Amino acid sequence: MHPFKQKFLAQQKKIKHLSTRVFNAKSLVLSQSTPYEVITEYKHAKVRYYASPDRKYKEPLVFVAPLAINMAIYDLYPYRSLVKHFQHSGFDVYLLEWGKLNYQDRFLNFLSFIDDVIPHCIDQICEHADSRYISLHGWSMAGVFVTLYTALHQPEHVKNLMVMGAPIDSYASGRIGKLFQKTNRLLSRSKNLQDTVYTGKIPKHFIHTPGVLNAIGFKIVDPLGWFKSQKQFLSNLDNLHDLYEHATMGDFLNHMIDYPGGINQDMVFNVWLQNPLKNGIIQLKDKVIQLKNIHCSLLIGAGSTDQIVTADAASPLGELTSSQDVTFTLIPGGHLGLMSSQKSANQFWPTLTQWLTQRSSLLK
Repeated sequence: MHPFKQKFLAQQKKIKHLSTRVFNAKSLVLSQSTPYEVITEYKHAKVRYYASPDRKYKEPLVFVAPLAINMAIYDLYPYRSLVKHFQHSGFDVYLLEWGKLNYQDRFLNFLSFIDDVIPHCIDQICEHADSRYISLHGWSMAGVFVTLYTALHQPEHVKNLMVMGAPIDSYASGRIGKLFQKTNRLLSRSKNLQDTVYTGKIPKHFIHTPGVLNAIGFKIVDPLGWFKSQKQFLSNLDNLHDLYEHATMGDFLNHMIDYPGGINQDMVFNVWLQNPLKNGIIQLKDKVIQLKNIHCSLLIGAGSTDQIVTADAASPLGELTSSQDVTFTLIPGGHLGLMSSQKSANQFWPTLTQWLTQRSSLLK
């Protein structure tokens, strides 16, 4: 073929791919292709069940999702899916999803999840799985959820706890942590301001954030990473694989869900601003939760390049619990990449699987 014609066809192919990406992106999205069954619904939650085709272990693996995100991150690509990986590793998998929260849910707070919905759903899972015990996994805000749920209820159900990218010492989380630390110092100069911010007097509709703002915020936190991904995509327009991956990830990032005002009160004004978890204790309304009440096997993970929750922010959890079996590991990628990147799938998923299989009971 004449070089000029070859170049022309290559350019035509790139234009076609770009056009499809811009005007028909939905046709390129690969996420959430693994079949599942909804075994129960409770309030704003659903429990998905992904049955293992070759179940080997008694205890099921339960993923608790953070808020704001949609569930695609757990089943991002048919060839790189966290739920499918564990299905085919011999575990029945359950996923707690929160639905499309909106302004009507602005009063939901941490206790709505850790003292109501999560305990109820886990009871249902144990009954469905016919297992007294589970292995529990939480990433990002859900890492805080599963940690506080386990500490508050000291449930015999939780045999293994996996906490990924959760801020325990929030001030240690790089530039973000220092910003919260400085803000807290400024607030401490005014007792009235402290009282307003920290005791929940700000109306929930003022601090409720819609999904579109969460999507923008996620990109603002790591603008360089977002810019690099766009640049890489435009440089590889002729690559069909990259086209599908970019559209799938873009669909995930652009369709985030609301943060209720009560959640922002607990997460931003309590966990991040006041940093109580650094000392192993947090008060939520009338409940005082102590991390020393956690006794189960514990795996703590942090993204090696995470700019939101650094390793220094995540790792202190191991010293605050009463667990005699604690493992800390760095995971390739940033806050999102530790869950979904190819490096994480290649390097960390096998490590996580080995850790879990060593602490799970083989079916008889």
